[in-house]
Amino acid sequence: WGATVITSMGGFSVSNATLNRFYALHFLFPFILAALAAVHIITLHKHGSGNPLGADSSNDRLPMSPYFLFKDAVTAMGLVSFAPNWLGHSDNYVEANALVTPSSIVPEWYLLPWYAI
Repeated sequence: WGATVITSMGGFSVSNATLNRFYALHFLFPFILAALAAVHIITLHKHGSGNPLGADSSNDRLPMSPYFLFKDAVTAMGLVSFAPNWLGHSDNYVEANALVTPSSIVPEWYLLPWYAI
């Protein structure tokens, strides 16, 4: 176990080697995940997905390109065009004043669990 820790950290304590290794890991990890997702999609496209009922549904399939992509594009454009502020924070509409600090400063919703610690 000690050899594993020393290898991953680059020494007995946190050092420049540790930071370089973790930075490289955090840089490469999204590309690795994207490659795995691409392999998954290619495999599904080539072999198809399994049906849990075991029925052959090759006649009931619709092509992805004209139908589902158009539906998703229309939905995304509708949300962006007609409801762009649904996920926005209400404090974004308060007029800025450099002399007064807001009474309730909270992070975005995805950081709230760590803010509450």
